[in-house]
Amino acid sequence: MSTVLVYADKPDVRARVKLAVGPLPDRELGLLEFLDVADGPSVVDAVDHGEADICILDAEAAPSGGMGLSRQIKNEIPDCPPTVLLIARRDDRWLASWSLADAVVTHPVDPAELAEVVVALLRRRRALVPRAQSSQ
Repeated sequence: MSTVLVYADKPDVRARVKLAVGPLPDRELGLLEFLDVADGPSVVDAVDHGEADICILDAEAAPSGGMGLSRQIKNEIPDCPPTVLLIARRDDRWLASWSLADAVVTHPVDPAELAEVVVALLRRRRALVPRAQSSQ
């Protein structure tokens, strides 16, 4: 089972993201578990303690935006899980590159697009994890 960290300061945004991805976007990956996070320090703590296999971060969250959090965890945490950044405007994709996010999706999300991105990143991460570690 993989854990998807969903960060947004608004509960309705987190709910829409979880609904879009769904608990079983890919049979090969199995069921997904979701970790709701509403503040920046909790994102850093969860990732630092290995509680997430992928992070979906709302760039528009306040006071800690997802762009800054993505850059922080990518720079500070070894073996950081992949991050997906939700942006409000397509034109912000160039700015999102600064965040070091692995993928960028516009919000409101297209469920098919978000699920596809999450599945691809989880498959890639799973392929990179050494066999001995993945069986623990």
